[in-house]
Formats: sequence, C-alpha cells, structure tokens
Amino acid sequence: MAKLKFQIVSPERTVLHDDVDSLTVPTQEGQITILPNHVPLISTLQAGELIVKNAGKTEYLAVSGGFIEVRPGNEIIILADTAEHSDEIDLERAEQAKAQAAEDMKSVKAKNSPEYANFSSVFQKNLVRTRVGVRKNARHTPVRLNEKE
Repeated sequence: MAKLKFQIVSPERTVLHDDVDSLTVPTQEGQITILPNHVPLISTLQAGELIVKNAGKTEYLAVSGGFIEVRPGNEIIILADTAEHSDEIDLERAEQAKAQAAEDMKSVKAKNSPEYANFSSVFQKNLVRTRVGVRKNARHTPVRLNEKE
C-alpha cells in the first residue's frame, strides 16, 4: 500500500517527519482525512487534534493553527503555528493556562475587541492541548472543539 510522505514543522522545530498511512487534520472547513493519492489541496488549519495513523498505531498531536498542503506524489507538508505530541503536553500547565484565559475573557467588556480575540485563541489552544494530553493515559475518540465543557 502507498504511504504518505508527511512532515509537520513549527517555527521552533520539525515536529514529525515520517511515512504514514493516513492523516486527519482540523481545517477551517471541518475535519478531513487524507489517504494516499489524495487530490492536491491547500487549506488553513484551526486549533484541534491531528491524528496520524501508521502500521496499526495512532499518534495524536495538538495543533493551534497553520497551513496544510497536499502535493502530488503523496506528499503532505503542514506549517503549524504550534504543534505538540500528546506525550509532550504538561496537562497541569495547560489546564492552568486554559482557566486563566477563561477568566481573562470574562474581564473583557467588548467581545469583538482584539484583546478578547487573543484570550479566546489562548483558551482554544489550551483546550486542545488538555484534550490531546489526556491521550498519554487513556484512549479517546477524536475531540471536537464545539463540545460543552
């Protein structure tokens, strides 16, 4: 079976560079799964869970945004704002940052202000980090950001 030549990079590092069977990513248009021989595609990513499947194993990463390009020849490149493997996430720190962002959002009077948007972005990023981080200890179904807390 054909493999996908997958690479995900953030401004700090190459997070993963491997041949994989499939990749599920959170795009602005919804979650999509990419299999070998996928049509070429360029899309923006939103904060969410990235699922990498290879040889019967599944790996989960938290991404906070970026871009994905699916190229001819089964090549996929993701330029992520941030990306972390599930086992790299400090759950306690992510929970604290999420709680602080929620408090900060409450203190902003204008919900359409840049300040509110920034706090909301931090909240979403850390919501994803906590959900993906729990994968260190248990298996869960893919997360959806619109679930109630």
